[in-house]
Amino acid sequence: MVRPSRSYRVFQGVNAVVLTLVVLVTLYPFANILARSFSGERHIRAGEVTLLPKGFDLTTYEIVFRDAMFWRNYGNTVLYTVVATAVAMVLTTCYAYVLSKKQLKGRGFLVGVAVFTMFFTGGLIPNYILVTSLGLKNSVWAIALPNAISVFNLLVMKAFFENLPTELEEAAQIDGLSTYGILLRIVLPLSKAVVATMVLFYSVSFWNSWFSAFLYMDRTELMPVTVYLRNLIQGATGGGNAGAGAEQLSQVGANIQSVTIVLTALPILCVYPFVQRYFVSGVMLGAVKG
Repeated sequence: MVRPSRSYRVFQGVNAVVLTLVVLVTLYPFANILARSFSGERHIRAGEVTLLPKGFDLTTYEIVFRDAMFWRNYGNTVLYTVVATAVAMVLTTCYAYVLSKKQLKGRGFLVGVAVFTMFFTGGLIPNYILVTSLGLKNSVWAIALPNAISVFNLLVMKAFFENLPTELEEAAQIDGLSTYGILLRIVLPLSKAVVATMVLFYSVSFWNSWFSAFLYMDRTELMPVTVYLRNLIQGATGGGNAGAGAEQLSQVGANIQSVTIVLTALPILCVYPFVQRYFVSGVMLGAVKG
């Protein structure tokens, strides 16, 4: 067994120290936000909260959890995320699979159409008029359809499909499989890494989205939890009322932002470890290789 050289051991040591510092710097804001969400207003205003809560206080959590509208909006968020992610994955996968076929006539035009939308959009008012005229307002489709395809995700999946062996598809065609059969029974089972990665990307995007619902939903009971928490922050900082007493909100205004961040990010943080192992391989397998 060859022993590593002295310079390589020094490199490993420096690399470990640098990466440890990067991890600590990255985790500190999250730990601080979590500590602030459980801390009392006086300690937060005094700047005494760092990594551990000071003046342990659950008032804000109690206010939010006692509100039935919070749970209604939370259920809406789950529904919108699941439906929108499913629609986005179907459309993105089909479009990417088509674009991966180099023999397709008009392939360059279709790629150009997709890339064009990365730099130019119709604008807020035309989009609103379009969604309204199609009768999509106050429905999940107002969130799912206008944001159904991310061009970045599309290009990553396209590059991934291009790297799959064409011999597998040719053999499937000889066995009598149709185009859809090849996609469902050959391509997708070999693409679990990139599919899991795209599901993560889309899920996070739709989960954190609030502006589309704020724009296209007229009734409070149809809002996602991100809009509820936005209104809660506005009520705490602007004297409004967002489902809880204004007097109570003023008492917890110092930690309301931390609580909302924790409540919004927690489900994604719980899901992420289960798909993290696919993340790096999914992106790298779809990357350009030299």
